[in-house]
Amino acid sequence: MNEGEVLGTPIDYVVIVVYFIIITGFGAWFGRYTKTTGDFFFGGQRFAWWLIAFSCVATTVGSYSFVKYSAAGFTHGISSTQTYLNDWYWMPIVITVWLPIIYYMGIQSVPEFFERRFGTAARLAATALILVYLVGYVGINLYTIGTALNTLLGWPVLAGAAVTAVIVMIYVLSGGQTSVIMTDLAQGMILLVAGLGVFFVGVVHLGGFADFWALLPEGHRYAFSQFNNPPSFSAIGIWGQDGLANSGAFMLMNQGIIMRFLSMRSVSDARKMAVCWTLVLMPLAAVTVSGGGWVARAMVEQGGFTTEANDSFIAAAHVLLAPGIFGFVLAAMTAALMSTADTLINASTAIFINDIYRPYLRPGKEDRHYLRIARATSFIVVLIGIALVQVFMQEKSIYSAHGMFTAAVTPPIVVAILLGILWKRYTPAAAFATIVGGGLVIALSLRAPFDGWFLEPLSFGMGEDSYKFIRALFGLIVCSGIGIGVS
Repeated sequence: MNEGEVLGTPIDYVVIVVYFIIITGFGAWFGRYTKTTGDFFFGGQRFAWWLIAFSCVATTVGSYSFVKYSAAGFTHGISSTQTYLNDWYWMPIVITVWLPIIYYMGIQSVPEFFERRFGTAARLAATALILVYLVGYVGINLYTIGTALNTLLGWPVLAGAAVTAVIVMIYVLSGGQTSVIMTDLAQGMILLVAGLGVFFVGVVHLGGFADFWALLPEGHRYAFSQFNNPPSFSAIGIWGQDGLANSGAFMLMNQGIIMRFLSMRSVSDARKMAVCWTLVLMPLAAVTVSGGGWVARAMVEQGGFTTEANDSFIAAAHVLLAPGIFGFVLAAMTAALMSTADTLINASTAIFINDIYRPYLRPGKEDRHYLRIARATSFIVVLIGIALVQVFMQEKSIYSAHGMFTAAVTPPIVVAILLGILWKRYTPAAAFATIVGGGLVIALSLRAPFDGWFLEPLSFGMGEDSYKFIRALFGLIVCSGIGIGVS
């Protein structure tokens, strides 16, 4: 793609506009089922496990996924699937320990678990850090949305983020969790069809799978990157950041995913959903977001086609697909943009209402009052997210902003939950120290010269180019040491 080049035909952009209108109306229509805060946050606990599994795919395939993983697939090959195939590490703990705890304790949020297990101080500390995580994640997603629309339509980044935020806010404010689940169900199916479609059409275009495989450079055919090379995409770095910290955060502390679990009828259904999501749909999602990059690289090797890594998915789709169908694929990218943001907005609101407003600021009010405040809070979260776009724009790339933020925020809560559910002797003082003390040490590692002092010993010879990856592993080790030591 040349700078300033606008891809697609008018019919493609008509398809995108129609998609925006349909998905907004579809989500808003489900607002008629939302009468209480239980409906707004948990959808009335009436959803089937398979439906939630598909909606979770749309949440997991975030706004950065098509750009990030197609670029990784173009540059590094099949090893770009490493991130999406890491969640199974956590399955035994989620299925046998965590899901029974959240169901049988009757908790509505992760901070509520902290109060039941460790007391009020730990709950307040957890609430603060989880809100930073969720609202910051909203900002990252809106930043990515703005960047994507800047590439496609030439809009300023902030304007694209704001327009999409308004669209998402319409159906989140109207229907809450029910609207989020139903729109994400539709968007999850759309993005799987579109991403897998681009990959399979590309393979056919190249002459079949054997020819596609032969065109890939030899280093692109390995499932894992090298242990410590390249520094920005090493197996040890990806395992520490994505396999441990980010996957642990998604499974244990992401309120949006907890709310999906609690939207089902029983712990048995939640287990079925977790298995289907992690072992069946996530591998499909890995191919969905990476396949365009693989095909683009093979097309470059074949000759007659050029693209940059970050543009590989869109450029390949533009060459392979007819007008209208290309618009459908762009709509699928939009689905990925919106489906993570809506979950995060609803989850941030749930944390504020259930862990700050209802227990501490205005207890004992009628449910209608809390529902009104929940909708107002969703609006405020969106405004903060839009303001954070300016902050994340200071980073060199979306990938850099995402890695820096999640590696710095997730380890304290992940470690505190893990020790709390697996070790009876883990004390309230230790939980508080893990969250506050661990968070402070990780914050220090963001500044020179502390980054070199703290992170270089764990860099495995990769140097400072690996620090954004290794910070997550450093945080997990430090937080575990604090928790165990204080206990």
